[in-house]
Amino acid sequence: MAKVEVYSSKFCGFCVRAKNFLNKKGIDFIEYDVTFDSTKRGEMTARAKGRTSVPQIFIDNKGIGGCEELFELDFDDELDPLLGIGDQLSL
Repeated sequence: MAKVEVYSSKFCGFCVRAKNFLNKKGIDFIEYDVTFDSTKRGEMTARAKGRTSVPQIFIDNKGIGGCEELFELDFDDELDPLLGIGDQLSL
């Protein structure tokens, strides 16, 4: 399974939506709260190539963007392969 990292803020509705979505899919992720942590926020901005909005989501160190991009990847059936999960046949 892929390594998923989420930079988020306590007061961000999009962050809550993205994290809830990942939880419902059963995806473990590492969360970095940048609300009051300027060092982590700077790290996020550098990794996200200058983007300062939250959430910023990374899958296997590749920045995919925020909540909307996460949902778009799922809608386009591109998210599960990135996460290393797929259709599992039930026996």
